[in-house]
Amino acid sequence: MKTRKKENWGSQLGVILAVAGSAVGLGNFLRFPGQVATHGGGAFMIPYFISFLLLAIPLSWSEWALGRYGGRCGFNSAAGIFSLAAKGRKRWAYVGALGAYLPICISMYYLFVEAWCLAFAIQYFTGILASLGLNVPSFLPGTNGPGLFLGSGEAYSNFFASFVGANANGSLYQSADGGFTLTPLLGCSIFCLILNYFLIYRGITKGIEAFCKVAMPLLLICSLIILFRALTLPNPIDQPGRTFLDGLGFMWNPTRPGVTIWDSLSNPEVWVAATSQIFFSVSVGFGLIVTYSSYVRETDDIALSGLTATVSNEFCEVVIAGLMIIPPAIMFLGAQAVEGNLDTFSLGFNVLPNVFEKMPCGQFFGFIFFFLLFLAAVTSSLSQVQPSVALLEEGMAYGRNVSIFISAIFSTIGTLILCHYSKAMFALDTFDFWVGNFGIIFLAILQTYLIGWIWGTPRMIKELSGGARIKVPFFIGPIMKYVSLPYLLIISGFWLYQNSWSRFQTIAEEPLARMIVGFLVLTALFYGYVTWKTLKRWKEEGKDLVRIARESDEEWVIKNKNQK
Repeated sequence: MKTRKKENWGSQLGVILAVAGSAVGLGNFLRFPGQVATHGGGAFMIPYFISFLLLAIPLSWSEWALGRYGGRCGFNSAAGIFSLAAKGRKRWAYVGALGAYLPICISMYYLFVEAWCLAFAIQYFTGILASLGLNVPSFLPGTNGPGLFLGSGEAYSNFFASFVGANANGSLYQSADGGFTLTPLLGCSIFCLILNYFLIYRGITKGIEAFCKVAMPLLLICSLIILFRALTLPNPIDQPGRTFLDGLGFMWNPTRPGVTIWDSLSNPEVWVAATSQIFFSVSVGFGLIVTYSSYVRETDDIALSGLTATVSNEFCEVVIAGLMIIPPAIMFLGAQAVEGNLDTFSLGFNVLPNVFEKMPCGQFFGFIFFFLLFLAAVTSSLSQVQPSVALLEEGMAYGRNVSIFISAIFSTIGTLILCHYSKAMFALDTFDFWVGNFGIIFLAILQTYLIGWIWGTPRMIKELSGGARIKVPFFIGPIMKYVSLPYLLIISGFWLYQNSWSRFQTIAEEPLARMIVGFLVLTALFYGYVTWKTLKRWKEEGKDLVRIARESDEEWVIKNKNQK
């Protein structure tokens, strides 16, 4: 059998940008501001930073260590790496399969939202061209010509509902007479699918890394442009006395009139929301970092790389996204309008276009913002497909083309389900709950237990220290075992108590919910079957995971002694 060529990142900068790109996404620029607005502004930031210290840094470092350990032993799939870390126990391979299953399911609806960003960016760009005197048609139906100036918050909400097909199922591809039509959003969805899978087809170095090396600096430039505009905004004429400081106060002041800090911190929902946001922010618990770091060379520094990727992600989220979105929205629309749009996407797609309309040069800054969102979405969606490709390549001995094709089938089916069942965004919400919330928390708990109590935190620290340019704090191990895991269990217990029963009732009552959950279960069964075939194939080839783990540990100890 032909040996699969081992892939590696081309450079240390490349892997940092790729991992940062997988984390810096729509969760930073859409979900984080929405969570702040929903959960009391500054009161939300206290449990958010506690979760960052207790979960984000320890879990991120642990995934970097586990991934490189697996890659050094010849494994790139989370299924192989988890089983290897568990001393060859086969059941942990099935847990690791979640690291391929969850990201590919997330990509189904992530690609759909990615298409929203592209369509809005194009619409604003047509407004820029029209302002230069060019005769440019409107890109999106329902708008008043090029650009996106609709005049009122209600008009933006109505337009967005029509744009995403929230008014009726099938409206994204049906013309007025009931026939088929390629709507802009459907066309953008197809383009995003093709772009993502083309870059993944190009491989780790020529595709993902090459794109992230261009996209991440461009994303930072766009972010700084919007941030500069936000910091230099003149006070709105129609809202005398309201300034940028009002927005800062909303984001950072933990108390509000009639609400004390204890009122917010005693609410379990605030802690659950903060913890959930950390998972989305840093991309821990997905299986993404484990897969990405498996392509890191043995001598590369992962301690500083992991910390750099995590901190840069937080900078983009808290400093850039927080400052460039929430304060301008408070300035121009007031806290009541911001708090009145409480779902994940309303602040970005309903509220901010209204802000850009009132802002000088709003067409230009609207284009920069949604183009920024599109770039961030692509860098994240690329990482969501690679774990599936790695499992199919490694476990089934498929070539990269076949592995990409199979992964694309599942992504495309999921995206088409969302495009058709778009009414009230019920399908999108169902996908997000069972995969993006329940699934991620479940995998994060199991993964933390595996690293802390089976693989062992001393092994994690040893792996992190190899080639490290910084000294890994000794207390990271105890925090992983005795703080992070209990914290996860308590928070997830509150979250399940609040949400799970109503969701099970929805499955019993709603045929569409049953269909979506059924599709997710079938997808899970497929990846379970792939894992079973993988273990069977490794056994036939004489791959003894217990022996490989033991020999790797012995070799690593000898090498460290020689280096000393």
